[in-house]
Amino acid sequence: MKPFLAITSALSDPTRLRTLLSLREGELCLCQVIDLLGLSPSTVSKHMDLLHQAGLVHRRKQGRWHYFRLAGRDAPPMVRKALQWTLDSLADEPSLAADAKKLCCVHKKDMEEVASCYR
Repeated sequence: MKPFLAITSALSDPTRLRTLLSLREGELCLCQVIDLLGLSPSTVSKHMDLLHQAGLVHRRKQGRWHYFRLAGRDAPPMVRKALQWTLDSLADEPSLAADAKKLCCVHKKDMEEVASCYR
């Protein structure tokens, strides 16, 4: 039951849902997620930790950058089903269209510019 509770808890927050939907198109650096959400680095890090602990996202570190992507085929069935249900259910959510637009701009920025949130 513990994995189920971790997943449902992680999915119970609008910011974490926005983050999951932003990862549909592929991996993002933590700084890109911070830029997209417009929240403090510590707040976004906490959200990402909860998503990671629930198994919904994978995390990797490359140099000074932390990257996140949605859990894949190697994830437990419960995680895969929860992600599929979430992504399908919110695919047409109008309030998330602004995030998709902003994400396009975030992708175009230089990583050093995006990382300025740490300075």
